[in-house]
Amino acid sequence: MKKAGRLLKMLGKVLLILLGILVLVVVGMTLYGKWKSTQPLLDEGYSDGYKTESVIEQKYIKMGTYDVSTVEYNSRDKEGVQSKIWYPTELTNTNHPYPLIVIANASGMNASRYEPFFKHLATWGFIVVGNEDRMSSSGKFNAESLDLMLELNSDADDIFFGKIDINNIGIAGYSQGGVGAINAVTAQKNGHYYKTIFTGSAANVELSKALGWNYDVSKITIPYFMTAGTLKNDTGEDNGIGVAPLSSLIKNYDLITDNVLKVRARAVNADHEDMLVHSDGYLTAWMMYHLQGDEEAGKAFLGKNAEILNNANWQDVQISK
Repeated sequence: MKKAGRLLKMLGKVLLILLGILVLVVVGMTLYGKWKSTQPLLDEGYSDGYKTESVIEQKYIKMGTYDVSTVEYNSRDKEGVQSKIWYPTELTNTNHPYPLIVIANASGMNASRYEPFFKHLATWGFIVVGNEDRMSSSGKFNAESLDLMLELNSDADDIFFGKIDINNIGIAGYSQGGVGAINAVTAQKNGHYYKTIFTGSAANVELSKALGWNYDVSKITIPYFMTAGTLKNDTGEDNGIGVAPLSSLIKNYDLITDNVLKVRARAVNADHEDMLVHSDGYLTAWMMYHLQGDEEAGKAFLGKNAEILNNANWQDVQISK
């Protein structure tokens, strides 16, 4: 009996030790996950490794000519999130307005994790607004960011007073942010301000519905450029659930009116997490054409000889006009 008692005590101590180790592992993994979620996703020069032989894509994936400054604003709503704005430094010494791009974040992401992306767009002469929202599917906080910019544009004491071209506002988002961008345009009160939209690997309708991220792409009536990757996380190969398979792009494309320019394309040898970099050149060109009237950028998407149709980095391209 004594031996059995000692054995039970030893077993209890071992179990306590194992439990302690398990707790430490779980705590460690949790802390690591939290730490990792705050680390930068992109470094300066993030697109240097992207190779393309196509002249327009090559031009716009590089940095533009504008120096860039930033400013942060706390939410004016208790439930809101902080916004950060990237803008051409010269803005404070000029009298003309600049086009605006609103960015919707992917799941678990916030603007502070991929700041070089915002800076890249701003070097091309855009005011770019991001926020710290990590769950963007409703488009609510993108609507808040847009409201903030419209308020600043009317505030005589702010640097953005009269500096936002309210007739040239675009929105872009990746993954859940693609859903958020769609809803910002179609389901938010200020959605009518948007002139164009871009999405990268927007979560497909069925997956989005299962996650409570409902959207109706058929309500979009502005020029729309949609992209996705060709590797397994987007396509759903090996019986996985693809975030943005080709079938979902085709379905969304077909639901949008043919009266506007719409483009769908998939990036070759790119997966879900690669789309931020792989689509950056053409995202910039798309916004340059629609918000700044850059005819050279427009040649990437317009006509029978549109550059994207003959670009080896892209496949499954369809253009409505």
